[in-house]
Amino acid sequence: MGKTKLSVNINKVALIRNSRPGNFPDLIQVAKDCESFGADGITVHPRPDERHIRYADIGPLKNVVKTEFNVEGNPTDKFLKLVVENRPHQCTLVPDPPGVLTSDSGYDTLKDKQLLSEVVDELHRHKIRVSIFIDPDPKHVYGAKETGADRVELYTGNFAADYKRDPKNAIASHLDCAKAAREVAIGLNAGHDLNLDNLAFYKASLPDLLEVSIGHALISDAIYYGLQTTIQLYQFRLK
Repeated sequence: MGKTKLSVNINKVALIRNSRPGNFPDLIQVAKDCESFGADGITVHPRPDERHIRYADIGPLKNVVKTEFNVEGNPTDKFLKLVVENRPHQCTLVPDPPGVLTSDSGYDTLKDKQLLSEVVDELHRHKIRVSIFIDPDPKHVYGAKETGADRVELYTGNFAADYKRDPKNAIASHLDCAKAAREVAIGLNAGHDLNLDNLAFYKASLPDLLEVSIGHALISDAIYYGLQTTIQLYQFRLK
């Protein structure tokens, strides 16, 4: 089994910062600390209302992140301009409608093939790796490959909801996607509601998993364990 990278999503840190005037907690320092504590990357997901990550955060973050910088979002013109100007290592395309609370569904890579192909081509011109956020259905893996994307990110919310009750059934569609990804040679990422309880099982079940992006659960755990210990706990489950 290869090493699965842990990318820490710091949206929730920005949400706390934005709840009052000033710059506390300092988002840039938190990103640097996450890396020094063992994170393999930093993920952010700016949304149009900027309720957590602000568009103005992206440049300063790109300047300090030394591991891997992943910017997620709906590929609107404004978002793509931001990404192209800052050139993160990876851009994850997520079909978030305006006002959505969190990303709870993926792209239909068959229906949206033309749009996604155009966006992938544009990002590739700027040497940016592209991942497409999808529901765990092999047809969307195949569809993503046809767009030219480098990776897919499997939505793991339903897996997390069903894991304690029936882990074998919860992971089944993800195993099918992993098989499809190997078949067409596309990289495999995952994210949403992965946590200290379910992460080790998920990683062990998908040995080709390249990266997980975890924010809400990790930052919540850090309230109790501290950020450094929490990142180490998550890394231990990815061994």
